[in-house]
Amino acid sequence: MTQVRGGAPAPDEPLQLSLLHGFPASAASATSGLALAAELPVARVLLESSLPHLDRPFDYSVPADLDAEARPGVRVKVKFNGQELPGYLVARAAGSDAGHTLVPLHKVVSSVPVLTPAVAELAGHVAARYAGTVSDVLRVAVPPRMAKLEKEFAPDGHLDPALFAEAGSDHGAGPAIPAGLEASSWSGYRNGPAFLQHLGAGESPRAVLSALQGFGPGGWPRMLAEAVAAVRLSGRGAVVVVPDYRDLDRVESALLELLPAGDVARLTADDGQTPRYRSFLRLLSGAAGVAVGTRSAAYAPVHNVGLVVCWDDGDDLHIEQRSPYAHSREVLLLRAGQEGAACLLAGHTRSTETQRLVESGWAWPVEADRAVVRSTVPRVLNTADSFELEHDPLARIARLPGAAWRAAKEGLERGPVLVQVARAGYAPSLACENCRDPARCTVCSGPLAVAGATGTSAVPQCRWCSTPAPAWRCSTCNGVRLRRGATGVLRTAEELGRAFPGKPVMTSSGDRVLATVPDVKALVVATVGAEPVAAGGYAAALLLDGDSLLRRENLRAGEDAVRRWFNAAALVRPAHDRGLVVITADDTAGVGALLRWDPAGYARRELALRQELQLPPSVRIASVTGGRTAVGHFTQAVEQRLGTQGIVLRTAGPAPLVIAAGAPGPGSPAGTTPGRGGGEDVRTLLFIPYGQATEATKVMRAVKAAAAAKRTDDPVQLRLDGVDVL
Repeated sequence: MTQVRGGAPAPDEPLQLSLLHGFPASAASATSGLALAAELPVARVLLESSLPHLDRPFDYSVPADLDAEARPGVRVKVKFNGQELPGYLVARAAGSDAGHTLVPLHKVVSSVPVLTPAVAELAGHVAARYAGTVSDVLRVAVPPRMAKLEKEFAPDGHLDPALFAEAGSDHGAGPAIPAGLEASSWSGYRNGPAFLQHLGAGESPRAVLSALQGFGPGGWPRMLAEAVAAVRLSGRGAVVVVPDYRDLDRVESALLELLPAGDVARLTADDGQTPRYRSFLRLLSGAAGVAVGTRSAAYAPVHNVGLVVCWDDGDDLHIEQRSPYAHSREVLLLRAGQEGAACLLAGHTRSTETQRLVESGWAWPVEADRAVVRSTVPRVLNTADSFELEHDPLARIARLPGAAWRAAKEGLERGPVLVQVARAGYAPSLACENCRDPARCTVCSGPLAVAGATGTSAVPQCRWCSTPAPAWRCSTCNGVRLRRGATGVLRTAEELGRAFPGKPVMTSSGDRVLATVPDVKALVVATVGAEPVAAGGYAAALLLDGDSLLRRENLRAGEDAVRRWFNAAALVRPAHDRGLVVITADDTAGVGALLRWDPAGYARRELALRQELQLPPSVRIASVTGGRTAVGHFTQAVEQRLGTQGIVLRTAGPAPLVIAAGAPGPGSPAGTTPGRGGGEDVRTLLFIPYGQATEATKVMRAVKAAAAAKRTDDPVQLRLDGVDVL
């Protein structure tokens, strides 16, 4: 344990990996002239600091006047190295082995213990897995304090569940928890009824669900709600994590049909700080037993967790955008193991990570029989197969082949028709009319685009720096005419509006994403991932730009394209109700999986290929990004320390960092950014076998902390299991 006198710890001290173990006990140190607490006079405080070398508890003395308030889990402020820093009091102890006078606690910010022992332990596990700091994890796990709510629901520092029931009708009574779920939506799935029975009996099964329907009363939100209701029958709590607010609204509505309204707490930053903190306090007090929300809900302080649920874990919205970039699926898996809870990973498709869990025997698959699949899903047609090409030779080059046009026309006679496109905007990329080279900005080399509906006659501007290019000239052939390199959702909606006069056209993309659409005869044009739900299902769906999704330079391009296709197709009515899905991509393995409605088969094939090539998720991957010198020193230190233990990692790099979502700095060569110490930024990849991952991440975490303390190199970004680095 590290003690402080108001200064930083020694940089060569070992990094504490857990908050709740390894604390030595000895006689308590006294603070001269200050009366200390009679019992447990030492407080162990975790500072709210992102500095890796400060990622450990520090000992402080507890003044007598703060004894009653200074409970484990409360927010405090302490003096550290001449500064006043916030932190969490994680434990009280009888003594410290400092051997010198301890600095007293400066202030107890709030007497409400917002950091529970279970969440503190989970934060330590997440930080260890991702080689990050516990403080960065807690920044996501514990929402910002709202003093007004604490005064309202915890006037004496102790939360009273009864106060939440009295606060308003929005948390009042609702439907009683059902006594049985025999006629549930799970009855058509193998292992489905057994999964619910085990949950209701207080057991902890682990399952991977391949849901079929994405709309209507029997859709996936109802299935998740029934699983939560089953675990609530056993007297245990549940945590449900979904990618975005649209899925959250649907799951919350389904839960409120089965559970009392006061038993469900909604956790999402989109609702604002006050509603989020109120829900957090409800869960903390035990007034609510079910947490449903986006990423941060994975850390919800639910009492006696019996089930953790993650919907559509392949969605990149599950990845935290700040260090340590944890994935909510992995957080829930760690929590299930820590608390002995059941686990449900559900989606219309399977990610390769969930397939690995199934093949390892950790989780059981829950799938529908083929007869149920055929009666539930729509018919799927591919315009690139040999039969369609024989009847329509131009289908391969047409953006809307004849079969797709006929499907839209017939579908509009029966209800709404969904059109999925790959790109937002009007003309999101432009190219030279003569040589077809991409049109680039002369200032930053970014791509040029047209945002309005006036086509290429409008003034193009850079998508990176917004610089207009009214006098653009091709650097290759000196041409001045532009053509659309890709067609966005607005241009597609314009073309379809002319092709189907008299039919309304709605768009869902960018800043204007629709959650639902009415059951009217209309065209709904949406970008991938922004498809709204029609209550009665779509009559047809056109999946355009499939080849664009498959051509992305990413290891998971095929897996992600298949996931997006299945998510859109699941919103279409069954084949017996004349539901039809038309896909225009070339005949690939992913298209074949959609035609057969076999997401599990595609996941098996993809995982087998990754295992053969030793690529994620068959191995773990760490990316080290920064200046060339700093990355080299970091990688060398890690390899040396692991080499002493007989562990040799496979490495790739260092390679110049290619800018994918922004522009390089002024005067920098295209595709690179200047490092802090001069020169370009580079990235080195470390491939880690699972059997060596625990020790490797421990070493990387320690090396990063030592480098931060010594300050001999520029900092590097260390990211584990990033889905966008390959």
